[in-house]
Amino acid sequence: MSIKSIPGGYEVDCRPQGRSGKRYRKKFKTKSEATHFERWLISTKNQKEWIHKTTEKRSLRMLIELWFKYYGQQLKCGDKDVKHLLKLDDDLGNPKAFEVTKALVSDYRANQLAKGRKATTINRNHSRLSSVFTVLIKAGEINCDHPLTGLLQLKEPSREMGFLSIDEIKILLAALDGDALKIAKLSLATGARWGEAANLKNAHLVAGKVIYVDTKNGRNRTVPIKPALFKEIATGKSGNVFKPCYKEFYQILKSLNFDLPKGQATHVLRHTFASHFIMNGGNILILQKILGHSSILQTMTYAHLAPDYLNDAMELNPLSTL
Repeated sequence: MSIKSIPGGYEVDCRPQGRSGKRYRKKFKTKSEATHFERWLISTKNQKEWIHKTTEKRSLRMLIELWFKYYGQQLKCGDKDVKHLLKLDDDLGNPKAFEVTKALVSDYRANQLAKGRKATTINRNHSRLSSVFTVLIKAGEINCDHPLTGLLQLKEPSREMGFLSIDEIKILLAALDGDALKIAKLSLATGARWGEAANLKNAHLVAGKVIYVDTKNGRNRTVPIKPALFKEIATGKSGNVFKPCYKEFYQILKSLNFDLPKGQATHVLRHTFASHFIMNGGNILILQKILGHSSILQTMTYAHLAPDYLNDAMELNPLSTL
């Protein structure tokens, strides 16, 4: 690699890939231009061609098993994810890893949509499959291009999130008793998922606060509750605070025939907390912390319920000046 002074300017004479690599020669009027070009060659053309991408001939199933060994077993839902991946492998026709292509996955997605599968479900499998290759490439277990690079996930329609009115909350609480009632109150007071509240241990009730551990995203969070509720649920004993009562709650909720979106049951308690929090003037950033969302984008689904949401539309529209 060199920059030579020549009549009328400078010449770059460079082989960024070594003696056996391609030779680049170019003339410039100034040394500065020549230097910038040489640096660009070194940064973009030195691709280490002696390291070739290989054709991964092992089966996709073998890669899924390796993914679980190196990464999946650490995940909270790892056992569930690997089952979905193995089912996906069957749906794809049990291909070799090198046979997994954008075209193959696109055909799978089209077939799933034709069968009535939701875009959300298909996208989850897309993410799981992408993770297999991402993890194993980073681990150095496979040396191939990522087959899903550039393949966008399906567009998902906005989900309808129902919540209970104050009157409906009164009706629900009046219909419940025992631990089902206490869990419902706790979820409505803290925005907890049913599983987080139902699996609460007495050791996680501290100084008027509830500590949720082993949450969906793996992060602990602490939410204060009023003294009366704290006294109602705290038993002072060791072990779990509540006995299992999901079926009891589910049956009572369904018997009340509230107008809820399809597939929404216990999660309505979490949505109800968040919706009323915002409608009562709560801060969206505080709500993110209470709910434990890793991204504010998740919490923004409740923003439209704020009392002053887009009120400027009433004052700043052209009719307001007439």
